[in-house]
Amino acid sequence: MLYTWHLVEGILFSAMEENKMHDFLVGDKQVALLKKNNTLHAFAATCPHAGARLCDGWLDAQGRIVCPLHKYRFDPANGRNTSGEGYKLKTYPVEIREDYIYIGL
Repeated sequence: MLYTWHLVEGILFSAMEENKMHDFLVGDKQVALLKKNNTLHAFAATCPHAGARLCDGWLDAQGRIVCPLHKYRFDPANGRNTSGEGYKLKTYPVEIREDYIYIGL
């Protein structure tokens, strides 16, 4: 698949805290970023179920994103809903180039 790569303005990979979510406007999409085990994950900033802001949620003990509204849980690597519901979180490819973060849309 061909992507248009967008620089994430205002943050460097090395400055991101582990296990903390941040959201940014990337192109015309609101995208959340999560640095987990020194790997960066990018995903839609809102829950696919009811539109809650995922950065207001938290990570559970297994490192899954927990939606603050209905407690749905998503794997940040692939967007899979591990709560058993049919909703899947949109994920985006990420590249780190000389500490700058690029998201493929």
